[in-house]
Amino acid sequence: MKRYPRDMRGYGATPPDPKWPGGARIAVQFVLNYEEGGENSVLHGDAASEAFLSDIAGAAPWPGQRHWNMESIYDYGARAGFWRLHRLFTGADIPVTIYGVASALARSPEQVAAMKSAGWEIASHGLKWIEHRDMPEDEERAAIAKAVRLHAEVVGERPLGWYTGRCSANTVHLVAQEGGFAYVSDTYDDDLPYWLEVGDRDQLIIPYTLEANDMRFATAPGYITGEQFFTYLRDAFDALYAEGQAGAPKMMSVGLHCRLIGRPGKLAGLKRFLDYISEFEDVWCPRRIDIARHWAETHPHQRWDRPSQMDRTRFVEAFGGIFEHSPWIAERAFALELGPAHDSAVGLHNALCRAFRSASREERLGVLRAHPDLAGKLAAAKRLTMESTSEQASAGLDALTDSERARFTRLNGQYVEKHGFPFIIAVRDHDKPGILAGFERRVANDSDTEFLEACKQVERIAELRLQDMLP
Repeated sequence: MKRYPRDMRGYGATPPDPKWPGGARIAVQFVLNYEEGGENSVLHGDAASEAFLSDIAGAAPWPGQRHWNMESIYDYGARAGFWRLHRLFTGADIPVTIYGVASALARSPEQVAAMKSAGWEIASHGLKWIEHRDMPEDEERAAIAKAVRLHAEVVGERPLGWYTGRCSANTVHLVAQEGGFAYVSDTYDDDLPYWLEVGDRDQLIIPYTLEANDMRFATAPGYITGEQFFTYLRDAFDALYAEGQAGAPKMMSVGLHCRLIGRPGKLAGLKRFLDYISEFEDVWCPRRIDIARHWAETHPHQRWDRPSQMDRTRFVEAFGGIFEHSPWIAERAFALELGPAHDSAVGLHNALCRAFRSASREERLGVLRAHPDLAGKLAAAKRLTMESTSEQASAGLDALTDSERARFTRLNGQYVEKHGFPFIIAVRDHDKPGILAGFERRVANDSDTEFLEACKQVERIAELRLQDMLP
């Protein structure tokens, strides 16, 4: 058994209506990352200086040394950039979410006071603004706990949101296991929040963004001017707003950094975007915690028995009858690389069909022969499976006239005698006249053609049965 952990399906073709407050067509959410004073520095006990997200082209760590230029760029974010952004957002009456590195917040009490006074959410951005990819799991768990403790000391209350950013493969599960977070944002995989099951914990995920993000002023390819940043934000907003007008509202995240967008020339692009969206109706600009609370109330999580999480016995018990009297197909499908993408009718149908299609011709012939005649003796004796009984009844095959019954009996005999297996058709796709017309036409086909057609019909019957059971 192999299980693939990544969820490539998500909400699929029909995402839920978020039902944003006031009937908003889009939720535009601004995040201000506060990292200044939490970055890599020998002053902070790190082995080298910071080299990430600054205006120093080609920056590299300086092992064992303070990088004065790098430090001064980060200092600009705290000394000047933060206050420029504070004036902009409070002036526009738009609340933001702070992703606050706990050690950085501890070194900036005046900025923390201003965040609180403005009613901004202060979520956690980890203990230090450092790389976590190689951090042992126990060490990262301890760092998360320490970040929460320090955050509570500095801010006055624990954080309810979390975003590490430079995370490891363990981060999301470790934060969920901590148990106190209303949401985690260390993903970039959707335009809407969603629930993640981590053990007994139902953790809300509010995805973040790396493209509607001023970090691209410091990465390549990226933005050079504030106008480029504005243009990208405007285009993203327009596309998502149109989806909202069409009945599928979404969320737009905008990521900001004090030392980047806080520079005057870059800030101009952000200000233009705030002015732009102010001209639209039905735009909600919440904090991320507001989104989390709304989603938890409007779309509470409901657990259900997912195929990819079943054990073999339960899986075969649930799906062994999808292909008529052929549980071996479910047994073989169970051994495939199943994952969240197979927890839907379409996904599981694909897995079951793979097992059927890869079987020998004799095995597939056995599946065809396991199907009952249409309106035949088994039906008359009420010995069909529950699924076959319902399917034949849906086309009125349980209420035939004497002449219709005689016609089915004659065709059944001719077909089996010629092809060696019963006539198979997905009766739920047809009415009684259509079934009889197909019967009359197909009985004349050669057996190789009919074998292929019968296999297609078996797969279609399986698809319809799964649609009755799964999303």
